[in-house]
Amino acid sequence: MARKIFIAASGQNCGKTTVSLSLLHLARQKYKRVGFMKPISPKPAELRGLTVDKDAAVICQVFGLGRDLRYMSPVVIKGDSTRQFIDGRLDPQVLEQSILDACAALEKHCDFIIIEGAGHPGVGSVVGLSNAHVAKLLNAQVMMVTGGGVGNVIDSVHLDRALFEREGVEIRAVLVNKLIAEKRDTTLDYLGRAFARETFKLVGGFNYQPILADPTLRRVANILDLEIFGNKRESKRIIHFLQIGAPSTQRVTELLRDDTLLIVTSSRDELLITLANMYQMPEHRHKIVGLLIPGVAKIGTIAQQILDRSKIPYMRTAKHTTGKLYRAISEDVYKLTAEDTEKIDMVCSLAESRFDFDELDRLFDS
Repeated sequence: MARKIFIAASGQNCGKTTVSLSLLHLARQKYKRVGFMKPISPKPAELRGLTVDKDAAVICQVFGLGRDLRYMSPVVIKGDSTRQFIDGRLDPQVLEQSILDACAALEKHCDFIIIEGAGHPGVGSVVGLSNAHVAKLLNAQVMMVTGGGVGNVIDSVHLDRALFEREGVEIRAVLVNKLIAEKRDTTLDYLGRAFARETFKLVGGFNYQPILADPTLRRVANILDLEIFGNKRESKRIIHFLQIGAPSTQRVTELLRDDTLLIVTSSRDELLITLANMYQMPEHRHKIVGLLIPGVAKIGTIAQQILDRSKIPYMRTAKHTTGKLYRAISEDVYKLTAEDTEKIDMVCSLAESRFDFDELDRLFDS
């Protein structure tokens, strides 16, 4: 019988997939046959000719689980699924059976399976398959992942636990993630006392890591649907700061911080030339991840030549204003992709020092 852990979350962007990836990495050091599934997928992607969940696609590529791909994402929610269900044209029993069949197939050759929920515990309710109901269906105990803080964690755990209790599902652990490093011990102390009478185990997750939360240059190019020119090998660099090149050239260079993406309009030839030259200097290159150049005005011929010769990574658009670009990047919530090898290696390394997998494994020993 395979060990199954259902990873739920109190809301989106708590780091659920990062935790799943961490546990899979640790499990592979103990179990020979490890599997993953995301029963309900509200965010489809294409991989190897199949429509699957985005997170399932990442896990498949990272851990080489290609033979299990068809079982890893059994139910993909499409745009019209809600209406089909309400109209009676989508049978929840058919969906349930798809999930059961996929899990059974994985259990045949897996000793340990991570089952990742979608969004908050209520996601999937519209088709009769909330996270809590799916956990019950698969007879899996739950690890609840929350964000940091004290009051909001207490409130969300009590609220979300009611959904699982109604289904008769046990929450074995609450993992508090994205903790502020300076407040970690204090936060866990208060939460430990608040949950002292509860039956679940309180676990400290990862500290908030800008290197994990911030986007890569490639991610920005993807969300803006723009091509990267210059040194494409730098597309994996992580952007920690976003700066608008509106002040004078001298002031922009004074304000530069490490790992900055600069938005510079196409009419600022002198600033573009200065940044391109700085990029070629070893003592300044670490500050500049690349340039995002909006504007209908053509870049000057000499400025363009210098940009190209410097190999500084840049993206060019005449469709968006500086303000729209800044908002699009700032509001984007970064998600890991299979190409983020440096980030994934860091997650796995942090997991080895942060989690006692044997202790977690024992918590879910039925």
